[in-house]
Amino acid sequence: MSNTSDSEPENLTRKLNDLSLNPTTTSTTTTPPNNTPQQQPFHHHHAAAGGGLFGFGDFGAQQGQGYQPYEEELLPPPSPPPPDFIMGGGDQQGIVAFDVTSKFRAAAGVTALELGELVKDGFFSLFESVGALEIMDPKMDSGCLAPGESLDEDYDVTRVLSPGEVIGIIDQMFCLEMAWYQGYPLSQTLLTNVYIDRMLEPEPMVLGDADFIRGKPVGEGETMHVVLRAYCLGVVKCCWYINDRIKFEHYYEEEDFVTNTYHRSLLDSFELDEINEELMAARRLVHSVRHTIGDQLAQALGFRLELRTAFLRAIELSVLRSNPDSLSLPWTQMEAVWEMIYKSRHLGTPVPEAFSTKIQRRLASTMPPRPIVKLSTEETYKHFKKLFADGIDVLNVLNYHDSQSLLQNFVMTFQSQKPQPLVYIRTLLQSFLFKDMIILGKLSIRHVIDDDLSLVVLPASKLLDPANDLVEAPHHWRYALAHQMETFRQRAAQSYLDIFRAFCQNRCRIRRTLCHSIQDWETVQLDAEQIDQLLQHQIEETPLVYPPTGDGGGGVGPTYSLPLSSWAYLYKLRLMEWIVQLGFELEIYAPDELGGMYWYLSELARSRARLVDRISFFTKHREAGQQAASPSAGQEAAFNKSRQYLYQTSLDAAITWEMADALSNLYAALGRLGLVVAPPRPYSTDEMRYDVRMKPFAAIGMPELPSWEVYRAATDRRQVETGRLLDDASLSLEQASRGLEVMERLSEKDSFSVGCFERWVGGVKGQIVAVDRAAVVVEVLKRRLEERGEDKKGVNELGLKVEIGKAVEGGHEWWVVPTVEEIGEA
Repeated sequence: MSNTSDSEPENLTRKLNDLSLNPTTTSTTTTPPNNTPQQQPFHHHHAAAGGGLFGFGDFGAQQGQGYQPYEEELLPPPSPPPPDFIMGGGDQQGIVAFDVTSKFRAAAGVTALELGELVKDGFFSLFESVGALEIMDPKMDSGCLAPGESLDEDYDVTRVLSPGEVIGIIDQMFCLEMAWYQGYPLSQTLLTNVYIDRMLEPEPMVLGDADFIRGKPVGEGETMHVVLRAYCLGVVKCCWYINDRIKFEHYYEEEDFVTNTYHRSLLDSFELDEINEELMAARRLVHSVRHTIGDQLAQALGFRLELRTAFLRAIELSVLRSNPDSLSLPWTQMEAVWEMIYKSRHLGTPVPEAFSTKIQRRLASTMPPRPIVKLSTEETYKHFKKLFADGIDVLNVLNYHDSQSLLQNFVMTFQSQKPQPLVYIRTLLQSFLFKDMIILGKLSIRHVIDDDLSLVVLPASKLLDPANDLVEAPHHWRYALAHQMETFRQRAAQSYLDIFRAFCQNRCRIRRTLCHSIQDWETVQLDAEQIDQLLQHQIEETPLVYPPTGDGGGGVGPTYSLPLSSWAYLYKLRLMEWIVQLGFELEIYAPDELGGMYWYLSELARSRARLVDRISFFTKHREAGQQAASPSAGQEAAFNKSRQYLYQTSLDAAITWEMADALSNLYAALGRLGLVVAPPRPYSTDEMRYDVRMKPFAAIGMPELPSWEVYRAATDRRQVETGRLLDDASLSLEQASRGLEVMERLSEKDSFSVGCFERWVGGVKGQIVAVDRAAVVVEVLKRRLEERGEDKKGVNELGLKVEIGKAVEGGHEWWVVPTVEEIGEA
């Protein structure tokens, strides 16, 4: 389709005159009043008038020349002009919209599409379909504007702010900052602040440009603007430090934390001293105007600036990994100041218009528009309070005492807190442990591994004697010992450190990582056995009969101590126990599966107890040999420490297997009485679910995974009466209770919980609560069976209702004790 204009007839007439076709013929075209281009097509045809060869159809008709049209001129008239379609209130034209509703309804009616059916072209890809959904969908298209809505926020950052409004904006930024620490992106938290957005965009080249009011002289401006600018500078710099720390440690993007800055520079090119100077200048300014704004408002603003200064100081000192007492000073200061900030929150005046989701449209992001994450003031207060407390607590890891206090107690108990420490604190712990591959900033990896070997299997052993490294003669036995031990350290070091790193993750990731680690420890154990065989010839070790004849085992023949493989096997068993126990904490197992998994946990704990007993046997034999040779004070201390550790871990294994046995019998009885019923599972079988649960342990050679038949028989215990099951559970609970009473009386040093004794004692008390609750449930079941007989089943016949959820309040997450409620007579 062609459009004509006023100049076209003149050009055509000139061309006709040049050709001498019809010099007397003229033509004019009138433009419509509304200046809309004509929609009539320009046709070329023969003209009858004047013997001309070319002409206009309407011109010939006007002259009465008897014009006869051609066939193409008999076609239907052209379509009407497309309607004007204006986007977003603008004046852009050229987009043609067609109403295809009737066509779609007709197509759906012809093919009789059912609800939920979809017709899709094979060349219409998923990417195209998602892209099509985004356009003009307010939930997916960040550029979609409501009628009358502007593209950018309308907030005026130059307006005068009252002190109360500055306090209100800062307090709202506290809420957004904490939401970012919890894993929400900056686009939904701090970058929604209009003041921060204007400060960072365009990127400031000098610190004076980092202002939401550009162009004003440095040092000038309204007082409250200066205070708010200084605080915003401190917040952004804190975000850069924390973001940088997290990125350099082991974490999971989108699961723990979002490090995306959306191409915004978080003042990374400016020194911390410059930011601190701005904060100090703002504090001096607030102090100078305290008589004008009032002491109460001045103190409230001063506390907030002081908190930001202390936060930057704490971050700056964290790289030192030196004396924890000095490093804890800014954290202690923040803890005290935060209480004053919370008490002064009523002085703030909210300014919600200072935060806008429209800023997301200018961020370098492929995410659809998302709402601002709003934490309540009470939630923010609790989370910041815990953040500062965890910041103080995590510094205690720098007080190294022994390897077991570091791993099995400090790191594990610290990470098992509810709620779990924030990801920044967890990455700070990783930095203390692993930065530059120097443990805690002062210990080599070899030092920690040797300390652990000495504590567990090799106290005062010549295998760990530093004098071995001084011998350079290849044929000397000390040189051979040093070479073999170094080979073992290199093989085991990464697996050993991975346990620490795994426990620095979130609880779900800990379990997932441990499932992979046990396969690596299986290989470490096999390699350690080979090295043990080489070492036992170098040190001329004498094999011993184990178990001794007096223990009722009769012995199985002489055997060697195998210290390195025993050490690796012990850690592998601990990992397997932790995997099962974390499964209870994370509620992975269904209620009808709890009994079976507790039975398997008891088997693992028994294996650990037997291994510790074997290690203790060979350790006592070596200690007796050392006593005959008049050992030094250091050697005696090493044997005493190892003996205490083996006692403590043996006691822990016994408590675990007794408690697991009790709960296994209890759940077996509940299932037999119809109080715990398996839901219908038409697409699976018990054996298939067993294979899924045991998949992490399927590749482990020792301990061997029990078969499905053995597992089912041990779990159901059909040959044992229900009353006997409950009696066995009651007896196991009594044994576990006695063990926990002994455990609770251990000192900080004897329990290997230096630096985390309170948390360790809290865990022991939680287990005591779980034992007591389980004993109550067992007694209720026994009494009801005596009253109504074992042939009664179900809720109605027994008059009992069982609820299984998380661990009981005040109990332990690893011991899921059911709640039994008596509902009266049947």
